[in-house]
Formats: sequence, C-alpha cells, structure tokens
Amino acid sequence: MKGLAIRNQRAFASGALFLAFAIFFFVEALAYPAGTAAKMGPGYFPRLLAIVLAAIGLVVILGAVRSTADREALRRWDLKGLAWVTGSVVLFGALLFPLGLVGALFVLIMVSSRASHEFTWTGALANAAVLIALCLAVFVYGLGLPLPVWPSLLN
Repeated sequence: MKGLAIRNQRAFASGALFLAFAIFFFVEALAYPAGTAAKMGPGYFPRLLAIVLAAIGLVVILGAVRSTADREALRRWDLKGLAWVTGSVVLFGALLFPLGLVGALFVLIMVSSRASHEFTWTGALANAAVLIALCLAVFVYGLGLPLPVWPSLLN
C-alpha cells in the first residue's frame, strides 16, 4: 500500500496557507451575528468567504498529493519582494490622508512593482493609471466612500 506523499510542496504550502487564513477569519467572524441569507448580519459574508477559501485550500492540497501531480520543491522565501510589498502597503496607509487616494495609490503601485524583476517602469506607470482610475470609479464615485482624492493642500 502506498502512503500519502506530498508531490508538489509548493502547492501544498499554498493550500495550507489558504486553509489557515480561512480558519482564522471564520473564527474571527464568529464574534459577529451571521443573520440569514435574506437579512445578512456583519458576520455572514466573512464566514461565507472563509468557507470558500477553505474549499479552495483543500482542493489545492488534494491536487498537491495526487499521484499525477508534478514534483516541485518548496522554494526559499523572497524576502526582498515581501519587504517591497509590505513597505508599499505601510506607505499607502501613511500617505493616504496627506497625499490623497491618487497620490497614495501611485506610491503603492510604484513601490510594490519593485518586488518583481518582470515589471518595467512603463508597465508600472500604465498599471498605476488603470488601477487609480478603477479605484476612483469603484470606491469614490461608485460606493461613495469619503476618501480624500487629492492631496490635502489642494482641498
């Protein structure tokens, strides 16, 4: 009898991470009332998303232990890329109110694009233009969130 072997360590780690996040958010959502499908409470949607994330994690884990899965070892963490992305999110939070949404998003996208060697400056600029337009359309004009769009000195 063959034992269960992890053939694709990378996929297995991804699935386990999805599952861990799902469990964490499901447990956190238990603190809020779920309500019903007709009248959703604040805990309804996070629980639903946690269940979907857990299902995705289980599918990825099962795919990693299939006998037909490609063998792939877990790679070392890209700490430099992780630092660029984490730093860009911290910068976004720090710059949102002084620079406004447009300026903070521009800094976020340009700094986080440094995490990958595949991004070019022109690609990052084009990406920034599209994402800023989408964020303005969805969050400011669509949902009406009271976010400062431009730097505080222009308001």
